[in-house]
Amino acid sequence: MEGEADNTGTAVILRVLRVSLHVGFAVLLAVALVRLAAGGIAGPGWITLLLALLLAAFYLMGTVLEKRHSLYRARFDPRPYSAWWLGGVCLLWLLLIRASADFVWLAFPLFFLQLHILRRRLALPAIALSTVLVITALWFHNGGTATQASAALQLPMVLGPAFGAAFAVVTGLAYRALFLEAENQRLAAEELRRTRAELARTQHDAGTLAERARLAREIHDTLAQGLSSIVLMGRAAEKALDDGDLNVARERFRIVKDTAAANLAEARNFVLALQSPDLAEGSLLAGLHRLCETTEAEAAAGGGGLSCRLDVEGVPVALPSAHEAALLRAAQASLANVRVHSRASNAVVTLSFLGTEVAMDIYDDGTGFDPAIEPARTDGSGYGLTALRERVAALHGHVDIESAPGDGTVVAIRLPLDVASRSAARPLESPRSLESRGSRE
Repeated sequence: MEGEADNTGTAVILRVLRVSLHVGFAVLLAVALVRLAAGGIAGPGWITLLLALLLAAFYLMGTVLEKRHSLYRARFDPRPYSAWWLGGVCLLWLLLIRASADFVWLAFPLFFLQLHILRRRLALPAIALSTVLVITALWFHNGGTATQASAALQLPMVLGPAFGAAFAVVTGLAYRALFLEAENQRLAAEELRRTRAELARTQHDAGTLAERARLAREIHDTLAQGLSSIVLMGRAAEKALDDGDLNVARERFRIVKDTAAANLAEARNFVLALQSPDLAEGSLLAGLHRLCETTEAEAAAGGGGLSCRLDVEGVPVALPSAHEAALLRAAQASLANVRVHSRASNAVVTLSFLGTEVAMDIYDDGTGFDPAIEPARTDGSGYGLTALRERVAALHGHVDIESAPGDGTVVAIRLPLDVASRSAARPLESPRSLESRGSRE
């Protein structure tokens, strides 16, 4: 009463053997019933018929429960009760062979059941006892005399059941070996499915965490920085209104409007998973020029005197979109920190095209800090450097931060360019033309 294995070659052989066992039991029982009916059912014959029908129903119940569990593992598992089921079958069989010798041949399928369900140290004695009972029943129903005629029948009467039992043992052991192999295959397949499911779940969780980290970086480098600028400009405009300087207040509100419009464009592109509007409108160099101009304007609107410029070294080439986005976001986050925290007078963004890699350095002459002991802020504004490192690491690059209190800060970013990226690269505008167009000393 154990479940079937998966639909493999071994399982097909097992299924054929099991079906043959059940069909053989049914055929032998049917033959015995036909012979019982042919001899006339009267008196004790009705009891024998009822016992035979009860045996058929009890046997069928066990096989059906076993089949249901083998197909649907969540259903009732009859295996813990299989020994009791076998005991009931054997008890009914003993009562039947007491009533008629026609039922003794059911012993052969019972041999297989005993060897399959019971442990070997119990199965072999059970088979030997069943063989003795078969021989005894045949001797009893043949009159139990020792006449010359009956003596001639005694040898086949003993050898037949004995050879049948030996054949059942050999076949049953082979079946048992096949069954164990199939069961091991089933367990291994289930373990493989569980492992695959766990791997898929782990990959899903990792993907979810990676997506959360990406969203955090995007929000920090775009929406959070823009909203921070809006808050600062709003305060500056409010102060200008209190001082009665309407022109300054109007300029502050213009910057608030422009920043809010830029943030709205970032949000729409962010939702659609598109590139930054600064990149959509032109190259990385053009986006960095606009960023420097915006940083100067916002610093001036806040009452600061920050000067920001872009320097380009090497021959500019088109970069992969992921590299351009990472460099632009890095510059946005770094310059926002310069504008808000460093109290710097000058900031320089240096973009270098080095053939096998692209480098960007953001320098400021502000107050600086100690990178080793810089405490994390509790208001959520200290995520920029962490997000920057994660973004660059995703492109197999690295970030170095050089700073000390009173000595300013340099954020150095290096991104490697693979062979495909370098071969597809094309020259852009020359550094000189870019400097004449937008750089300021």
